[in-house]
Amino acid sequence: MQPATGTTGTVRRFDRGRRRLEVAGDTCVGNRYPANFDVLHVDDDRPFLAVADGMGDGPGSTVAGATAMAALVRQIHAAAPAPGPDVLRAAVAEVQDQVVRAGAELGTLTGCTLTALLAGPTGRDAWIIQLGDSRVYRLRSGLLELLTIDHTTAWLGVVHGWYPADSREAAAARYQLTRYAGHPEQPEPDLLNVSLLPGDVYCLCTDGVSDQLDYHGLRRQLGRDAELDDVAQQLVADTLTVGGTDNATTALLRVTARPPAHRA
Repeated sequence: MQPATGTTGTVRRFDRGRRRLEVAGDTCVGNRYPANFDVLHVDDDRPFLAVADGMGDGPGSTVAGATAMAALVRQIHAAAPAPGPDVLRAAVAEVQDQVVRAGAELGTLTGCTLTALLAGPTGRDAWIIQLGDSRVYRLRSGLLELLTIDHTTAWLGVVHGWYPADSREAAAARYQLTRYAGHPEQPEPDLLNVSLLPGDVYCLCTDGVSDQLDYHGLRRQLGRDAELDDVAQQLVADTLTVGGTDNATTALLRVTARPPAHRA
């Protein structure tokens, strides 16, 4: 079982002024779970990427991921070409409503992370939506940076010195999400506006990627001079090489410069 929207294994290219935006993604079940509770979206019509990661391995996980992704995609497609923060917050509020309602019908834990990136119509900037502990990284000029924070008790504990990052307390708190789609209080997402510069590679991923691949391995793969779909597939394959202890999903955006048009 591999819930996903869009088609993996294919690079989409979008020309925006002097920039070309390439997008691709991949996902795998891994070796621990019998099904894939991640959901991947690589849009066919615009440079729009999203990943979701269900909580647990029951029906609530499957329903939350599928419901959240379908609702977000509908909202983004219905929005203007350049939705602002108010529109994006409203879109996630609709996601929350639908996942909470689905959970009430199931009568069991129904929740998922939701992380998305939507490039603007000029190709010069993008909005990031963050809810949960999936992540967005950016490789720029050889420097790989984590742009999002994890909405978990572990993140709070490590940042504020409650316990060491490699402690048992931190490991246990890693599964305590403070914000997610389907949370009974319907918390709002973090929104981040970022620039898109030629040479940038943005990487959205679930914790099955970020928890299994170290910083240097992730930076090395994202910096490879290869087709973007091959980079996405190799990242997911690397998670299997190191154990495949979780579903693993990634969605990538690469920015390149377009040459100026020749005039006759």
